[in-house]
Amino acid sequence: MRDYIVRATGAQAQIRAFACTTRNLVEAARQAHDTSPVATAALGRLLSAGAMMGCMMKGEEDLLTLQIKGDGPLKNVVVTADSKGNVKGYVTVPDVILPANAAGKLDVAGAVGQGSLSVIRDMGLKEPYVGQTMLQTGEIAEDLTYYFATSEQVPSSVGLGVLMERNNTVRQAGGFILQLMPFAEDATVSRLEQNLSGISAVTSLLDEGKTPEQMLETLLEGLDCQVVSTMSAAFACDCSKKKIERVLISLGRKEISDMIEAEQEIEVSCHFCNTRYQFSVEELKRLYEMSRKD
Repeated sequence: MRDYIVRATGAQAQIRAFACTTRNLVEAARQAHDTSPVATAALGRLLSAGAMMGCMMKGEEDLLTLQIKGDGPLKNVVVTADSKGNVKGYVTVPDVILPANAAGKLDVAGAVGQGSLSVIRDMGLKEPYVGQTMLQTGEIAEDLTYYFATSEQVPSSVGLGVLMERNNTVRQAGGFILQLMPFAEDATVSRLEQNLSGISAVTSLLDEGKTPEQMLETLLEGLDCQVVSTMSAAFACDCSKKKIERVLISLGRKEISDMIEAEQEIEVSCHFCNTRYQFSVEELKRLYEMSRKD
């Protein structure tokens, strides 16, 4: 199944809903960063959330960043998304190995630990919008549910999941976000709560073969689910050698001079996609001259 996001409404627009399947993009992230199963699960959940939250933005150039800073062994999990379904991300420590949790599942909460969740929306204004809450469980979906309720005052339900194969590749990944509008009626809220109480894990629904549309039909059963649009999703990074050059120039002439004096080629990796860029001594000398002009 291809990766894509579905946007829908329920109960005559009293509910707005999003669902996605993201197995391919999470697997691409796993391959790019060579993540362990628990790191893949944490990063994959946040990538799925980022894809859906990114398409909530309206501007072509709008950017969303989700950042988890925890005291667990993963340290930080960072995801950036645009409004077109493109996401990228990384974990600070990608090779974390932990025993399964009490339920016999990947211990994402243990890997994340305690800390904070930041949501940064850059919409081309002078300053980006930044919302931050403390992590409640470290399971990510529950933390985003809490974030929406407290920081944006939007009652929401978030479900995220990553299911791994025995060979540690990604079997299923995806999620949903349901949000109540301010004018939602009590009957709508009650029916939605009833539907949610009967839902199994996101990955179980996906593993049963349910599409994002079918997932939303189940979640919004009896609430007149209406699909509004669909959008492809992908793990995509816009890094380039030119952009890395600008980063090196910004370090200043002394830093570049020290690199030149070492008389060795340097390699710089993109945090988000792990693409490696090499710079010869001659290229460093050119950047040094460019920094002098700046």
